[in-house]
Amino acid sequence: MRPSKMRLEVLRSRFVQTTTPFCIDKRDGSNCDLGLLETEEFTAAAVLIPIFDRPKATTILLTQRAENLRYHAGQVSFPGGRMEASDSDSVDTALREAEEEIGLMRCNVEVLGRLNTYQTGTGFSIAPIIGLVVGDVRLETNPFEVSDVFEVPINYVLDSRNYQIETAEFSGVRRQFYVLPYEGRRIWGATAGMLVNLSRRLSG
Repeated sequence: MRPSKMRLEVLRSRFVQTTTPFCIDKRDGSNCDLGLLETEEFTAAAVLIPIFDRPKATTILLTQRAENLRYHAGQVSFPGGRMEASDSDSVDTALREAEEEIGLMRCNVEVLGRLNTYQTGTGFSIAPIIGLVVGDVRLETNPFEVSDVFEVPINYVLDSRNYQIETAEFSGVRRQFYVLPYEGRRIWGATAGMLVNLSRRLSG
């Protein structure tokens, strides 16, 4: 799936502006990031899901969070974070955080749309923003927030056979969640959940 100009119009049509919380389909018995709606108060946040149109494949960029971070240390995630008072909206938050974390300038991002809001058991309400990376880009990671960046082919993300459902106990409660293994990395929790939503949206 390479986003040509015509394909970009198709991609745009797949995204909707919605504030409805997204949760993994309950029919498969899984939970949304280990406990959707376990708290009544959520902190607004946003992430950028950067799409690169590489010569050989269309890819999605992810980050490996630094080990010193307070939340989700060492986990795979998208560039992003909590909304600040100076941010005009969730798109502004996602673009600002991407610039701070990986040096991706907002002038190099064409925002295509967004996925459903994703609420986590740790109290965050996350707006996933979809952005096509354009122009000559040279990333520069912030070592205090990001230990590594890598890309996953979008066709790999769209293939449901690559996902696993695992069970673990958190705070005395057994929960199920999606895991997407890729080249020795373990993508899970909110990040895997958003990729599942992205896959379903692009698959129609």
